[in-house]
Amino acid sequence: MTMSVPERNSGSEGKEEESEDESEILEESPCGRWQKRKEQISQGNVPGVESASLAMDTEEGVEVVWNEVLFNDRKVFKAQEEKIKEMFENLMQVEHPNIVKFHKYWLDMKESRARVIFITEYMSSGSLKQFLKKTKKNHKTMNVKAWKRWCTQILSALSYLHSCEPPIIHGNLTCDTIFIQHNGLIKIGSVFPEASVHGKVRPNRDEQRNLHFFSPEYGLAEDDYAIDIFSFGICALEMAVLEIQANGDAVVSKEAITNAGQSLEDPLMREFTQSCVRHEAKQRPTAHDLLFHRVLFEVHSLKLLAAHCLISNQYLLPENCVEEKTKSFDPNGLMAEIKHGNRPGVQLKYSHVSPLELDKFLEDVKNGIYPLMNFASSRPHPVPRALSLSHEQVETAKSPTPEPQETESRKVIQMHCNLESNEEGTKTHVSLTIAELFCMNLSADSSKDLANELVHYAFISEEDCGKLAGFLEDALTRHKGKALASGITQ
Repeated sequence: MTMSVPERNSGSEGKEEESEDESEILEESPCGRWQKRKEQISQGNVPGVESASLAMDTEEGVEVVWNEVLFNDRKVFKAQEEKIKEMFENLMQVEHPNIVKFHKYWLDMKESRARVIFITEYMSSGSLKQFLKKTKKNHKTMNVKAWKRWCTQILSALSYLHSCEPPIIHGNLTCDTIFIQHNGLIKIGSVFPEASVHGKVRPNRDEQRNLHFFSPEYGLAEDDYAIDIFSFGICALEMAVLEIQANGDAVVSKEAITNAGQSLEDPLMREFTQSCVRHEAKQRPTAHDLLFHRVLFEVHSLKLLAAHCLISNQYLLPENCVEEKTKSFDPNGLMAEIKHGNRPGVQLKYSHVSPLELDKFLEDVKNGIYPLMNFASSRPHPVPRALSLSHEQVETAKSPTPEPQETESRKVIQMHCNLESNEEGTKTHVSLTIAELFCMNLSADSSKDLANELVHYAFISEEDCGKLAGFLEDALTRHKGKALASGITQ
């Protein structure tokens, strides 16, 4: 990937000119939502991607990355077009809190060449490599708890990718392609199997400093999960020792990797990392197996299980329910008590729990910092997505043409239902608010019909249809009960 660095002028005036120059809009997506800027960036040097620029998502008001894959021979592209589309459609389905989000893609066809443009999440906090360098520079050591938490998050993402159908192999996992946010959330860089596009070309192997992240069989045979496990093992080792010393050589040697592993004081950490970097691919454990390794596995606390349950069922609860509930408790009230036969027991009061800390913990769980590693992540239900319009289908790149309609894949977070009967009791008026994003009036014969109507108009995901139908049925039953009690017959 080539990086263009604009010349810097001295003084504040020069900085302002530079800033204005970099924010200049070079191109827009066919729908007008994504705006490419002049500023080029690097997010782990994704293989196969010729350029990556900063862009703006005008709908969400956030910065994103505009990636381009170029084909100088249009005939070569045409021969692989269906395969490329299928690959990108699969990548559109990747949805995991520890994986950089893949937003959208479209094709740009010219007479002599073709481009695949895709939009990914922008990680502004920096890579894991940068964080480890800063930590080492400040003469600090890696906290074991942080190391375990990071390993768990990375493995949770890999386990998800490898359990997809068909399995998705990352193929470019290094400390440069893993990103850490200010709250401790780890995200692995966007998956882009360039082998499916440009053949068995491995540009990143030319970067000498990263060669030790790749397994011995990398690029020589069909890729499988084992190459990701090897790369993860090196990442886990670097996270533990902060840096594997190359001893002046251009490439980190096998001996240096072995010495770094032997330097770990914890025998379980040594065993854990060594199992990942075994020479024989078949002898390496899976990501799911590693989540159950003794160095990482723990019985989840009731607090964490309850938090995941709460986050998964937010749609059943009113907004700010945690805050309102904690306000109603007596701070001196007894929450729990542990009794001991021969010594004083332990009393836990509501005042021992900080509402602010509880809110932060729930937010961290929601963001994916504390995944449940005892359970396999499921792949989202695949839904058909229409391909974005190409430049051949529109007269101008700045056309206001909207994106093709897509099946809704977002999940319902919160639901509220209000029912009112007319004076005769012959009709019931239903007002349904979902996630407080919209409110609509519906008319149908049953709760199931109402839910199906919302799926049909792409307001909710098909996965939420049964859940919403049950919620509406309960609301209707309660409403009918109240109506009967007040003397109104339905």
